[in-house]
Amino acid sequence: MGMLLRSLVALACALPLAADVRLPSLFADGMVLQRDRPCPIWGRADAGELVTVTFDGQQHQVMPDAIGRWQVTLRARPAGGPFTIEIAGKNTIRISDVLVGEVWLASGQSNMGWQVRQSNNAEQEIAASANPRIRFFKVDNTVAAAPAWDVKGAWSAASPETTGAYSAVGYFFARHLHQKLNVPVAILQSAWGGTPAESWVRASALAADPALLPVHSYWARVIEDYPEAMLRHSARVAEWEAKGSQGPRPGQPAGPGHPHTPSVLWNGMIAPLVPYAIQGAIWYQGETNASVTRAPHYHRLFSTLITDWRRAFGQGDFPFLFVQLANYARPGTNDGWPLLREAQLKTLGVTNTGMAVTIDIGESQDIHPKNKQDVGHRLALAARALAYGEKLVYSGPLYRQAAREGNEMRLWFHHTGAGLAARGGALQGFEIAGADGKFVPAAARIDGHSVRVSSAEVKVPEQVRYGWADDPAATLTNSEGLPASPFRTRE
Repeated sequence: MGMLLRSLVALACALPLAADVRLPSLFADGMVLQRDRPCPIWGRADAGELVTVTFDGQQHQVMPDAIGRWQVTLRARPAGGPFTIEIAGKNTIRISDVLVGEVWLASGQSNMGWQVRQSNNAEQEIAASANPRIRFFKVDNTVAAAPAWDVKGAWSAASPETTGAYSAVGYFFARHLHQKLNVPVAILQSAWGGTPAESWVRASALAADPALLPVHSYWARVIEDYPEAMLRHSARVAEWEAKGSQGPRPGQPAGPGHPHTPSVLWNGMIAPLVPYAIQGAIWYQGETNASVTRAPHYHRLFSTLITDWRRAFGQGDFPFLFVQLANYARPGTNDGWPLLREAQLKTLGVTNTGMAVTIDIGESQDIHPKNKQDVGHRLALAARALAYGEKLVYSGPLYRQAAREGNEMRLWFHHTGAGLAARGGALQGFEIAGADGKFVPAAARIDGHSVRVSSAEVKVPEQVRYGWADDPAATLTNSEGLPASPFRTRE
């Protein structure tokens, strides 16, 4: 039986057959509803069974459709709680300790899943984390060949007993917003380490764009190579066992049913959350797509993901905030990471998006930098500006345009704030090239809200790049201390 058929059979078996009203795991004690926005509530029941939902003086009645699905929409209300939601049909379910506040979806790969207990100052952060108004719904890692109706997951409130297992980026983001907004803040955490962006996009969205054919071609080659890859894997395991099983067991190669399969994480870990009312999404991913063959497609792929998630949730162009890859001196250095960062920078062309630049807070020898406090803080600055309309500097300098002036190139930027600055006192990370396209290290100096770049080796400069390496020395910031994104003036 194929994976798709097995998944469909399992899905059919999982659908409720009894008369009782049933709810997805999202709707449970301790849940948080999005404030000031209509909030869908949905579930299953027998066809013809009247379902009544009561909440804070509201009462909504609905009849399930022919296959037992029902949905009501609670009217918007301001932050508050705790409340109780009652859902009554042939049985009655009461959901207690319901808060109304801000709800954000946090997704991506391992740097989003990276836990508070693994981050800087973990012991102190966890000990001071008790706050019943910061809550997480943590989705279990789940692969599905078709969109799932439910997912394993549970609500919990921040405390020394729970916070250590939360996404560190998600927690520090939520904590900052709670401090600034003084309302409950919830994170729907749905992230899986090592996964590529295409696993998180609906199959229909991937298929609709011919420019994303390389994504399908890449995976087709993985499947074709799987039998040989398994033979090599078996040989490596046998060798590992012959040597006394020293060190980690060789990892199994990607293949059928693997979490890298296009769309399977959308199906298993995002579809069950739709159409829960959210304020926006935060995203930390890209490392797995950062190769010279895959990075050139990332801008189109990531833009498709954002657009399709918005379409699926049906709540307009909600803020989508993401983290640009940090500095990291990975083995086998090539242009993959700079290309991926460039793709992320270009994705800011999608409406209502924001990017936290982290080129200054990575760790050269660790793909998982432990300073997640600054990452959460920078995402929260973008949220305050884009989601809540606060007037503040929320981004570091972003390249705007360049012009040759004699033997120099002058560069202008967006988001210069009160002015440009150099972390540590000296500008580093700039390179310059002439018509031959050969880049050499360049001298750079700040001139007002612009930067002048030159080199004695390039008499007639034509292009500049900045931070164009896996682990660059890149020191340009604005006066508010937010780092400039790496860039190049010409592709």
